Amino acid sequence: PTGVSAPEVAYANVHIVNWRGGPMTSLFCLTEQCLIHVACVCAGHNASRDVVTLVKSVLFHRRNPLHFHFITDTVANRILSSLFQSWMVPSVQVSFYDADELKSEVSWIPNKHYSGIYGLMKLTLTKALPSDLSKVIVLDTDITFATDIAELWGIFRKFTDKQVIGLVENQSDWYLGNLWKNHKPWPALGRGFNTGVILLYLERLRRIGWEQMWRLTAERELMSMLSTSLADQDIFNAFIKQNPVLVHQLPCFWNVQLSDHTRSEQCYTEVSDLKVIHWNSPKKLRVKNKHVEFFRNLYLTFLEYDGNLLRRELFGCPTQASPESVKLQKALEELDEDDQCYDFRRERLTVHRVHLYFLQYDYTPTEDNTDITLVAQLSMDRLQMLEAICKHWEGPISLALYMSDAEAQQFLRYAQASEVLKNRKNVGYHIVYKEGQFYPVNLVRNVALKNANTPYVFLTDVDFLPMYGLYDYLRKSVVQMDMAHTKKALVVPAFETLRYRLSFPKSKAELLSMLDMGTLYTFRYHVWPKGHAPTNYAKWRTATTPYKVEWEPDFEPYVVVRRECPEYDQRFVGFGWNKVSHIMELDAQEYDLMVLPNAFMIHMPHAPSFDISKFRSSSSYRNCLNTLKDEFHQDLSRKYGSAALKYLTAQRNI
Repeated sequence: PTGVSAPEVAYANVHIVNWRGGPMTSLFCLTEQCLIHVACVCAGHNASRDVVTLVKSVLFHRRNPLHFHFITDTVANRILSSLFQSWMVPSVQVSFYDADELKSEVSWIPNKHYSGIYGLMKLTLTKALPSDLSKVIVLDTDITFATDIAELWGIFRKFTDKQVIGLVENQSDWYLGNLWKNHKPWPALGRGFNTGVILLYLERLRRIGWEQMWRLTAERELMSMLSTSLADQDIFNAFIKQNPVLVHQLPCFWNVQLSDHTRSEQCYTEVSDLKVIHWNSPKKLRVKNKHVEFFRNLYLTFLEYDGNLLRRELFGCPTQASPESVKLQKALEELDEDDQCYDFRRERLTVHRVHLYFLQYDYTPTEDNTDITLVAQLSMDRLQMLEAICKHWEGPISLALYMSDAEAQQFLRYAQASEVLKNRKNVGYHIVYKEGQFYPVNLVRNVALKNANTPYVFLTDVDFLPMYGLYDYLRKSVVQMDMAHTKKALVVPAFETLRYRLSFPKSKAELLSMLDMGTLYTFRYHVWPKGHAPTNYAKWRTATTPYKVEWEPDFEPYVVVRRECPEYDQRFVGFGWNKVSHIMELDAQEYDLMVLPNAFMIHMPHAPSFDISKFRSSSSYRNCLNTLKDEFHQDLSRKYGSAALKYLTAQRNI
């Protein structure tokens, strides 16, 4: 979009372009007939989720290179550009166009449709899309394909010389005006046409002066109609009523419309004949149709389909791999398959799909520039912790969730049913889709860290509950410790309970009492004391002011730091050394480790993870972890020189 200074971004075989206009060239197909162009208007978090299901259904059936053109707001642009970059689907190009630049073209039109101003954007495509793009298929986000989109693209060849637009007849009585008393629709040809699926012959539309023609049509009809009810569809139909020779009517199976007032069942005999399903009802999956169960199952198939399976190469069309794809392939080929740590090294080269802001997210920055985001990662087995964390931490949260496509939908249903979660809009949920045999814990952490929107971050784990009031206490500590001008990591002392039900302490005094009674323990004191011993719990008991502690081997406290802190080292996957390495790098960058005297967090009990079981049962796993440790030490030494020598010395002493 305008305002993005970066040039074109190419990632593997997915080519993402932020268009400013100018010539367009195909990187992946040597013949223009091979490349199919698809356009969608997409705005907001919900539409961004919907469009992924549409894209999956298109990719599943396609045999051609594709170029997706998305007209987006800022939210959808951020979500979809990240998703396609990380998806790495071969022979797919993606371009984005700034919807804000197009709003003035349609904002003058009063519109009652729930889609708002974005429901009018399809009228602007001759202006929005590149001037040398001659044809495009335009789709609503609530579309599911049941066939190869090339079949639809091929219908352009059936257009007469005068036809400029292909549409399916509307399957409801809306434009006949007999749905209820005093129902007065916009003018239309017969039953009118539905604009959920459109074939636009852009070259011809520009030639006949489309931009002026639709404007004149809208201005004329608005004098009596006052506003649109079905957004762009009303204006398209009024235009066609005046110019019927310009429309090519598509067979109804290219847009089977599912809403309570449609007669879609009359347009097909067998459901197997259908090509495109259009969930054009606000009720979506709850519409009335005798075959709705079939349609619902088709939709759910793609909703939960593993998107990694769509990373397959195409046959029959010549394609050209991007430099990033070539580089990745070369790196994979250079790995030694006989190396006992081959699986670990290969994991580091795995590119995981990432869907940022999977749910609605609203955050307004604070004026005092002291805000803190709680940053954590989790998988399906820790989902039950989310409500409790939201009750304990009222500030912004950035969570990365490592899940399959099907699990992501389970999470969505869980979050939408939870009174606690659905009322919290300052929580960013970022899905990292499963791929490979290890839990890429530090990669997942980095996704959550990079998408925090505050100056400071509280780096924690999802199975810890912060003390009540910790958010406000930490913000005050940020000011008192002058973190804006000094390099400090504020340590929040960690404790644990073995009880699934705990009367959570409301103060430090209450926590100390529970510690003395054996209801609480210092974290991991009985299995891994080195991890938190440097916090100096004995000193903390009586401390009233923050105190500095020194780094020691295997120290892995939970800390508050600036958002621009080092990222986690992604060579460490599964269990072991993932946080330890991060604290070492903070220390190498000369962060002061300061323990806060009136802060605490408590680890809640749960079943051991699969990764810790693997660590305990596999000697090769532990050997590889030691190898990775050595390599990390060497890299740290090269990066920080003398500041990192103590880590090598400490390792030798161990």
